Amino acid sequence: MPSSAQRPDPPYRRIVTELRARILAGDLRPGDRMPSIRQIAQRWGVAVATATKVVATLRDEGLVEAKVGSGTVVSPRTSRPQPVDPRAVRPQPVSPRAVRPQPVGGVPRQALDREHVLRTAIAIADAEGLAAVSMRRLAAELGVGPMSLYRHVANKDELVTQMVDEVFGEPELPVPGPPGWRPKLELISRRQWELVRRHLWLPRAVSFTRPLLVPNMMAHTEWTLRALDGLGLPMATRIREALTLHALVITVALSMADEVEAEQETGVTLTRWWLAQRTRADELLGSGQFPLLATIAEETVSDLDGLFEYSLARHLDGFAVMVERTPAGGEDQQVGGAGVTCG
Repeated sequence: MPSSAQRPDPPYRRIVTELRARILAGDLRPGDRMPSIRQIAQRWGVAVATATKVVATLRDEGLVEAKVGSGTVVSPRTSRPQPVDPRAVRPQPVSPRAVRPQPVGGVPRQALDREHVLRTAIAIADAEGLAAVSMRRLAAELGVGPMSLYRHVANKDELVTQMVDEVFGEPELPVPGPPGWRPKLELISRRQWELVRRHLWLPRAVSFTRPLLVPNMMAHTEWTLRALDGLGLPMATRIREALTLHALVITVALSMADEVEAEQETGVTLTRWWLAQRTRADELLGSGQFPLLATIAEETVSDLDGLFEYSLARHLDGFAVMVERTPAGGEDQQVGGAGVTCG
């Protein structure tokens, strides 16, 4: 193959180039709604991951931004370049001080530390999702060069890991906690539910098979294991219970995160979505084929807080039966001969 041969641009680059050109030409004006991730995937025939990368790249370039209720829109800061008469431009001497990057938003450089970096990244993820977090975007928000961040985090993977550790340190876990194993498990489950409701990106950042080895997250698992002391349960059962509770929280939280993402992408609230489905729903439920489903109120189905509380209560009811049937003296068993550190 000739050395001069060049690989074609990846699909996301070609899509970015096309959308960027439309924005800069004024075809898409500030405040105009951009195609959603799903629409980009369908229109250009690419994967959702590729479409997500397109939106993230345009966001990193400052061309688009997320707006609650409208999805992704062209940034108000974007304007069409105005023609300049070269004869009216006289070169001016530039001092070295003038070309130094200046802080944005009044953040002094000396304030840049690990906590400030993490809290800024968390704020971006809270507002726009985890895909919006990049080293370049974070540096822009902090008003520093991207290389300045590498003194605090090595890459995005490490950044996300530290973000998870930071937010898991937010809830207070009382020691020893309320009396009884059930109140303790209810407490930590609800603290984690409150946590994922504040940080909807969090469920996508944790893994059960490849757990993040971070102290604050591990402290939650350790607290749960200690809540089961004295019940005669083998350690294998205790760690599975800790993981099951965590999975219960994460599963319901993912539905909540999907709903928020869908609203941001489409600009259609859940209420408006249900209104749009009214005719079809009435047709199906009024057919007589689903008499039991027809008696259920819509708000019951969409009440994720209620679903979480119901799931937690019914799970603990079943766990209580197992605890009552467990003989004493089974606590010395281990999980595969090795300690499991986090959920």
